Amino acid sequence: MPDTLCSRSDFRGARQAIAALLLCAACACRGTAPDTTLERLVESRRLTSDLLVQLTKSADAGNRAVMAQTEEASAAFVGEAEQAAAAIQRDTEALRPALQSLGYRDEARLLDEFGNRFTEYRAVDRTLLDLTAENSNLKAQRLSFGAASQAAEAFRDALAGLSGGDAAPQVEAAAAHAIGAVREIQVLQAPHIAEADDAAMTVMEKRMAASEATARGALRSLAPLVSPPAAPRLPQAAAALDRFTMLNAEIVSLSRRNTNVRSLALSLGQRRMLTAGCEESLQALQGALAKRSLGGTR
Repeated sequence: MPDTLCSRSDFRGARQAIAALLLCAACACRGTAPDTTLERLVESRRLTSDLLVQLTKSADAGNRAVMAQTEEASAAFVGEAEQAAAAIQRDTEALRPALQSLGYRDEARLLDEFGNRFTEYRAVDRTLLDLTAENSNLKAQRLSFGAASQAAEAFRDALAGLSGGDAAPQVEAAAAHAIGAVREIQVLQAPHIAEADDAAMTVMEKRMAASEATARGALRSLAPLVSPPAAPRLPQAAAALDRFTMLNAEIVSLSRRNTNVRSLALSLGQRRMLTAGCEESLQALQGALAKRSLGGTR
């Protein structure tokens, strides 16, 4: 037979490919469940491919939620991750009966393997997304750079320019000592928010408490030293210090929850390993379905 002529096997392969495309299109146009072996095979392949896509979307959205810089962005990514997880559940529920009807035991086993792995993945993923949604470290950071910083500045402003007549040098030194102690607490807030170790946070909190005591002691020492016209500044400074320490306690409490730090550790550790396992099962399933012929054999 001349080389320019196609072999019978070539014609057969071409006819099968065209038939698969036509049947898939017809099934899609009807909007009905596949009712032939070929349609079920094509639909099984499509669902498996979509499972891989949705798994990637879920993992990616979860990672972006962890890394988001605002609560709004984090919430949006959490929503995307949940939608992708719901799509995975729907695809799995649709794929299982299709494989069973085709009698594909190996493929059904691979789907069950994926299902078990995905259950583990979702347990970790829910924990991660719940931690991310709380955003305790991000909230602590906002307080530190916002309201707490403003209270510290109000404390400084209240003590700035205090006069004390003959005691001016002592007044200036005590005021500087008090302001410096508050600045020390501010400096410790950022590393506390980023810290994952409880013992290290405890050490920083003790230093914060010591600095607060220093600031209050310096403030008390100013009372007998300042001139009468400057005396009203001391209650203002005390009120600003009270507000700052209250906000610092809230920052420490939020930081202690460590939801962003913990979610990042989950994302980079256990969740990444579980994602890889899910992908492995789906890729094996995809490969097995790709080897199936129209007659349902390998």
